[in-house]
Amino acid sequence: MTQILHLANSGDIEKLLPMIEAYHALEGIGSDADHRRAAVTPLLDGSPHGAVWLIGPKMSPVGYIAVTFGWSIEMGGLDGFIDELWIREKVRGRGMGSEAVLSLIKSLKSAGLMALHLEVAPENTRAQTLYQKLGFDRRPFNLMTWRA
Repeated sequence: MTQILHLANSGDIEKLLPMIEAYHALEGIGSDADHRRAAVTPLLDGSPHGAVWLIGPKMSPVGYIAVTFGWSIEMGGLDGFIDELWIREKVRGRGMGSEAVLSLIKSLKSAGLMALHLEVAPENTRAQTLYQKLGFDRRPFNLMTWRA
Protein backbone atom coordinates (compact mmCIF):
# COMPACT_ATOMS: atom_id res chain seq x y z
CA MET A 1 0.00 0.00 0.00
CA THR A 2 1.02 3.57 -0.44
CA GLN A 3 1.15 6.17 2.30
CA ILE A 4 -2.38 7.27 1.33
CA LEU A 5 -3.97 4.15 2.90
CA HIS A 6 -3.59 2.64 6.35
CA LEU A 7 -5.42 -0.52 7.37
CA ALA A 8 -7.63 0.44 10.30
CA ASN A 9 -7.77 -1.64 13.46
CA SER A 10 -9.66 -1.50 16.76
CA GLY A 11 -7.37 1.28 18.00
CA ASP A 12 -8.69 3.53 15.24
CA ILE A 13 -12.38 3.26 16.11
CA GLU A 14 -12.67 6.66 17.81
CA LYS A 15 -11.15 8.37 14.74
CA LEU A 16 -13.35 6.35 12.40
CA LEU A 17 -16.78 6.64 14.03
CA PRO A 18 -17.20 10.42 13.50
CA MET A 19 -16.30 9.97 9.83
CA ILE A 20 -18.86 7.18 9.43
CA GLU A 21 -21.45 9.36 11.15
CA ALA A 22 -20.66 12.22 8.73
CA TYR A 23 -20.91 9.90 5.72
CA HIS A 24 -24.24 8.50 6.89
CA ALA A 25 -25.59 12.03 7.46
CA LEU A 26 -24.41 13.10 3.98
CA GLU A 27 -26.04 10.10 2.31
CA GLY A 28 -29.19 10.13 4.45
CA ILE A 29 -28.44 6.72 5.93
CA GLY A 30 -30.46 6.16 9.07
CA SER A 31 -28.19 4.75 11.76
CA ASP A 32 -27.34 5.46 15.35
CA ALA A 33 -24.05 5.34 17.24
CA ASP A 34 -24.62 1.80 18.55
CA HIS A 35 -25.46 0.49 15.08
CA ARG A 36 -22.36 2.08 13.52
CA ARG A 37 -20.05 0.79 16.26
CA ALA A 38 -21.49 -2.75 16.08
CA ALA A 39 -21.24 -2.80 12.27
CA VAL A 40 -17.64 -1.61 12.00
CA THR A 41 -16.06 -3.36 15.02
CA PRO A 42 -15.76 -6.83 13.41
CA LEU A 43 -14.01 -5.29 10.39
CA LEU A 44 -11.51 -3.56 12.66
CA ASP A 45 -10.95 -6.79 14.59
CA GLY A 46 -9.86 -8.71 11.47
CA SER A 47 -13.07 -10.23 10.13
CA PRO A 48 -12.49 -12.01 6.81
CA HIS A 49 -15.67 -10.38 5.51
CA GLY A 50 -14.12 -6.98 4.97
CA ALA A 51 -11.74 -4.25 6.05
CA VAL A 52 -11.54 -0.51 6.53
CA TRP A 53 -8.66 1.71 5.46
CA LEU A 54 -7.99 5.21 6.71
CA ILE A 55 -7.17 7.72 3.98
CA GLY A 56 -4.38 10.23 4.56
CA PRO A 57 -2.10 10.55 7.58
CA LYS A 58 -2.69 7.71 10.05
CA MET A 59 -2.80 10.05 13.05
CA SER A 60 -5.27 12.47 11.46
CA PRO A 61 -7.01 10.76 8.54
CA VAL A 62 -9.11 12.75 6.10
CA GLY A 63 -11.37 9.88 5.10
CA TYR A 64 -11.96 6.17 4.97
CA ILE A 65 -12.84 3.39 2.58
CA ALA A 66 -14.65 0.22 3.67
CA VAL A 67 -14.62 -2.89 1.48
CA THR A 68 -16.57 -6.08 2.03
CA PHE A 69 -15.73 -9.39 0.37
CA GLY A 70 -17.74 -12.09 -1.32
CA TRP A 71 -17.48 -14.71 -4.03
CA SER A 72 -18.76 -14.44 -7.58
CA ILE A 73 -19.07 -17.30 -10.04
CA GLU A 74 -19.64 -14.76 -12.81
CA MET A 75 -16.48 -12.81 -11.90
CA GLY A 76 -14.43 -15.97 -11.43
CA GLY A 77 -13.79 -15.85 -7.71
CA LEU A 78 -13.19 -13.37 -4.93
CA ASP A 79 -14.94 -10.05 -5.36
CA GLY A 80 -15.25 -6.96 -3.24
CA PHE A 81 -17.73 -4.17 -2.74
CA ILE A 82 -16.77 -0.64 -1.79
CA ASP A 83 -19.38 -0.30 0.92
CA GLU A 84 -18.44 3.21 1.99
CA LEU A 85 -15.97 5.83 0.77
CA TRP A 86 -15.81 9.25 2.41
CA ILE A 87 -13.38 12.17 2.26
CA ARG A 88 -13.65 15.31 4.43
CA GLU A 89 -15.37 18.05 2.48
CA LYS A 90 -12.48 20.52 2.86
CA VAL A 91 -10.05 18.19 1.08
CA ARG A 92 -12.34 16.75 -1.59
CA GLY A 93 -11.32 17.30 -5.18
CA ARG A 94 -7.58 16.95 -4.51
CA GLY A 95 -7.30 13.41 -5.86
CA MET A 96 -6.98 11.62 -2.52
CA GLY A 97 -10.07 9.48 -3.14
CA SER A 98 -8.85 8.47 -6.59
CA GLU A 99 -5.39 7.66 -5.28
CA ALA A 100 -6.88 5.60 -2.45
CA VAL A 101 -9.14 3.60 -4.78
CA LEU A 102 -6.34 2.94 -7.29
CA SER A 103 -3.96 1.88 -4.54
CA LEU A 104 -6.58 -0.39 -3.05
CA ILE A 105 -7.36 -1.98 -6.43
CA LYS A 106 -3.69 -2.70 -7.03
CA SER A 107 -3.24 -4.27 -3.61
CA LEU A 108 -6.45 -6.31 -3.67
CA LYS A 109 -5.78 -7.51 -7.22
CA SER A 110 -2.41 -8.86 -6.13
CA ALA A 111 -4.24 -10.68 -3.31
CA GLY A 112 -6.53 -12.43 -5.81
CA LEU A 113 -9.51 -10.08 -6.09
CA MET A 114 -11.26 -10.60 -9.43
CA ALA A 115 -13.73 -7.70 -9.33
CA LEU A 116 -14.53 -4.64 -7.24
CA HIS A 117 -18.04 -3.19 -7.21
CA LEU A 118 -19.57 0.02 -5.89
CA GLU A 119 -22.85 1.91 -5.88
CA VAL A 120 -23.29 5.47 -7.04
CA ALA A 121 -26.49 7.50 -7.05
CA PRO A 122 -27.87 8.19 -10.54
CA GLU A 123 -27.79 11.95 -9.91
CA ASN A 124 -24.15 11.92 -8.75
CA THR A 125 -22.64 12.43 -12.18
CA ARG A 126 -19.38 13.78 -10.74
CA ALA A 127 -18.75 10.49 -8.93
CA GLN A 128 -19.84 8.46 -11.95
CA THR A 129 -17.34 10.29 -14.15
CA LEU A 130 -14.58 9.77 -11.57
CA TYR A 131 -15.28 6.04 -11.20
CA GLN A 132 -15.38 5.56 -14.97
CA LYS A 133 -11.95 7.24 -15.23
CA LEU A 134 -10.72 4.76 -12.59
CA GLY A 135 -11.89 1.83 -14.74
CA PHE A 136 -15.32 1.03 -13.31
CA ASP A 137 -18.00 0.11 -15.86
CA ARG A 138 -21.73 0.60 -15.51
CA ARG A 139 -23.55 -2.73 -15.44
CA PRO A 140 -27.08 -3.20 -16.77
CA PHE A 141 -28.50 -4.24 -13.38
CA ASN A 142 -30.27 -2.48 -10.57
CA LEU A 143 -29.14 -3.45 -7.10
CA MET A 144 -31.99 -4.82 -5.02
CA THR A 145 -31.73 -5.47 -1.29
CA TRP A 146 -33.50 -7.66 1.27
CA ARG A 147 -32.92 -6.67 4.91
CA ALA A 148 -33.41 -8.61 8.10
